[in-house]
Amino acid sequence: MQSQNPMLADFIKLANSAAGTFAGMTREAREGARERMKEALGGLDFVSREEFDAVKDLAARAREDIDRLEAHIKVLEAKISDGK
Repeated sequence: MQSQNPMLADFIKLANSAAGTFAGMTREAREGARERMKEALGGLDFVSREEFDAVKDLAARAREDIDRLEAHIKVLEAKISDGK
């Protein structure tokens, strides 16, 4: 008496092969998607944190200079209007 049906054994082998193929396809699809994302993001111009902080500090100093100059202009305008 046979302990296993040959047809069932063939079906199990086929199912195992299909599962292995599917797992391989999934891995390849994941790696392909990862590569496409790297390529897409690689073309973008990102700045480093240090560059961002440097520009932020530069903008803050420029804003302080503008505020100081605006105050100075108001003083000069007041002097001009008092002189008339």
